[in-house]
This record gives sequence, C-alpha cells and structure tokens, in this order.
Amino acid sequence: QLQFVESGGGLVQPGGSLKLSCAASGFTLDYYYIGWFRQAPGKEREGVSCISSSGGSTKYADSVKGRFTISRDNAKNTVYLQMNSLKPEDAAVYYCAADLRSSCPVRFEPYDYDYWGQGTQVTVYS
Repeated sequence: QLQFVESGGGLVQPGGSLKLSCAASGFTLDYYYIGWFRQAPGKEREGVSCISSSGGSTKYADSVKGRFTISRDNAKNTVYLQMNSLKPEDAAVYYCAADLRSSCPVRFEPYDYDYWGQGTQVTVYS
C-alpha cells in the first residue's frame, strides 16, 4: 500500500525556518515526481514546489522562490522541503504528493498527482 508520512511541521516565528520531510512506504520513489502543496483555512490548495524523479529539475511557486528548497534522497525514500524566512502567509497544512512520471508538470495542479500524504501543519506566529 502506497503511503506518505509527512513530518517536520510546527510553530515558528516570522523569519524562522522549518524542514518538512515526506517519507514513502510501500513503494520506491525513484520513478515519481514529487510535489509539495499547501492549504490554508478557507483557501484552495496551492502548489509550492516540485522535484523530478531524478532530482535534477525543480520548480517553485513565485511566492516561495528564494526561500524554500526542495530536495530528495531516493536512498532514504524521502523528499524534503526546507523553508526559510517564513512569513505569516506561509501558514498552512503542507502536503506531499506524487505521480508516476519523471518530469514535473508545467503547472501546479492537484489533479496531476495521484498519491497524497495526510499533511503536516505549519504555523507562523508573531
């Protein structure tokens, strides 16, 4: 059974950092592109970042460019999202998601991802 377990969320002050992890079980991530999405209360789910199956290509939403870094360790079957310079507007539930293809889609659309984790809460407070 394909499963993701996200971790690393928590409370942080503006300007702080968090590193999210997305560990897969029941399958190997080697052939999947992986994305991170987030959803704040009352808002639609939005794409944050994506990494190709090889890790050689990444993309970011404009709102997080220069602050967030996505990476993957296929040996550990885990994908990471390093989040720096966090802002209150980054507060949301963060989800990792995957699909069995090598290259990230052109746009961040949830329907391009077949497998989803349960999410981890990120709260940014003053």
